[in-house]
Amino acid sequence: MSRFPPFSRYETGAASARVRDLLVRLRLHMRDEAILDEAIARLATELNVRPGEAAEQLARMAKHSGLELVEVARGIERPPDEPRQAHEVPAWVTGMLEAIHASALYLAPVRDASGRVVDFLILAANRHARTAAGRTAAEVAGRRLMAVSPGVAGSGLLDDYISAFETGEPVHREGLEFVEVLDYLLWPATLNVRAARVDDGLLVSWRPLDDEELLVSGWERAQRLAELGWGEWNLATQRTLWTPQMYEMFGRDRNDGPMSLEDLPTVVVPEDLPIVEDLMRSLLEHREAVETEFRIQQRHGVRHLCVFSEPLLDADGVPVKVRFLAQDVTKNRRRERALAVAHEQAHRQRQRAEEEHRVTVRLQDTILPIRRGLIHLPGLAVGVRYLPGEELIRLGGDWFKARLLPDGRVLIAIGDAMGHGLTATSIMLQMRSGLAGLAYTQQPAGQLATWLNDLIVHSNQGVTVTGTAIIGHFDPGDCTFRWTNAGHPAPVLIRDGRPEPIDGVQGVMLGAFDVSEYQMTTTQLRSGDVLLLYTDGIVERRGQDLEVGMEALLQAAHLCSDDDPERMIDCLLNRLGGDAAEDDVCVLAVRVL
Repeated sequence: MSRFPPFSRYETGAASARVRDLLVRLRLHMRDEAILDEAIARLATELNVRPGEAAEQLARMAKHSGLELVEVARGIERPPDEPRQAHEVPAWVTGMLEAIHASALYLAPVRDASGRVVDFLILAANRHARTAAGRTAAEVAGRRLMAVSPGVAGSGLLDDYISAFETGEPVHREGLEFVEVLDYLLWPATLNVRAARVDDGLLVSWRPLDDEELLVSGWERAQRLAELGWGEWNLATQRTLWTPQMYEMFGRDRNDGPMSLEDLPTVVVPEDLPIVEDLMRSLLEHREAVETEFRIQQRHGVRHLCVFSEPLLDADGVPVKVRFLAQDVTKNRRRERALAVAHEQAHRQRQRAEEEHRVTVRLQDTILPIRRGLIHLPGLAVGVRYLPGEELIRLGGDWFKARLLPDGRVLIAIGDAMGHGLTATSIMLQMRSGLAGLAYTQQPAGQLATWLNDLIVHSNQGVTVTGTAIIGHFDPGDCTFRWTNAGHPAPVLIRDGRPEPIDGVQGVMLGAFDVSEYQMTTTQLRSGDVLLLYTDGIVERRGQDLEVGMEALLQAAHLCSDDDPERMIDCLLNRLGGDAAEDDVCVLAVRVL
């Protein structure tokens, strides 16, 4: 049973209808081409000009009339047939024509007023003469060439004939795809055409290819397209036959003739010699057909050949001939190698990314062991939530710090190292660990930010790394929050259920400049206030302005006001879609007790 589902009648019918529609459009286009070609030939005959000039005249007529070119062409009537006169031709011309076993004409030039050859008059035709549209010798003799065969203009044959007559150089075109035009219909044929000047006229002959010749011609074309070659070695007479493509594959000059079978190993790449030796044993000793592949070295480089070979045996089973059908698959093998290299590179990159992700996760787990929960500090209850980005490869550098200092103040900080992955996590480690040590100097938050900036700049020589942060101290004695902002989103103060961003002095990002000083902002808090600190992952969305995200955060904070900082964070993330954020999300909800 086929593994493919059966086609429904609708599917096959629709496909056939689409093919039929394409063919109808193509045939209409072909008919339009036939109308134009015949009109140009008629106009050229009437005006006694060359076809190119007639085409220009037809285009001008269409432009002046405002009609489509095809409509104008339909209106070009066939010129009235001029009375055909019997032309006296020398007896040798008649004899010459009858000696040709193909359609043949003897033509006289037709000139315009300036003496240019613009057409030919058919003086005589042999008894074999028959045009592609079926006109016989009796129908064409005594008439102008373009009148009986308009296709000579569109195919370029008329230009060849004029050139052969004027220069005396014979013309020989084999396998010409000729399209005759008669009564607005196309009559295609494949012809072998010859033309040569004889005395004061032009001798033209043509022969349509029969079915067998068309098949041979098609096979030769297929060999070129598919890069196929065929060869036969006669073991008794040592006579070798090669198709032209075999010479191309082996980079061999045709004047040197085909290569003998015993010389084949001389062009094989050394690594593939065992393959060729096994091939010969199979053909000559075991008398078996073989399919194999090997490489040869020729003047244009190394070629990969896929070979189908067979021995021809006599009545006693002795090999008398060997036949090869070879295909040049060099391009395929190069593509396969390139694809394999690309796959290997992608695999290594994926491995590096996975390893970086594992290291990043371990670092984050070490640096931020607490990712959610409630931290109790003097005068404060701090809700914490850290969520990694939706894509693991985009793990970022978000961090926070909430701890009691020896002087009784509480350090509250949140930051974001720019970038993602291991680089961002390592910067986050520098920022958080550096701040943890600097905080014990009991200096104001502005000084801590200045020192932290200096640490980042001088710890990453040659590499520019940046980050943002809010660093502050909460004093339980007077309920004040003294803080500085290093390029970070402003905190939100929720008082009596109404959220408002806190206006503070905005400083530059950490790491942006060698020397930076940060100003302080003092915010007076009271019991029941909630200070909301967050990273940009909660307000930034792809394709959305930051102002829109901030407005959404303020609306959510208004609706999520709660005495429990953890429940407040849950509500915020649920309304803002923080669980599905593309970037990391870090939120601190600091409630004043």
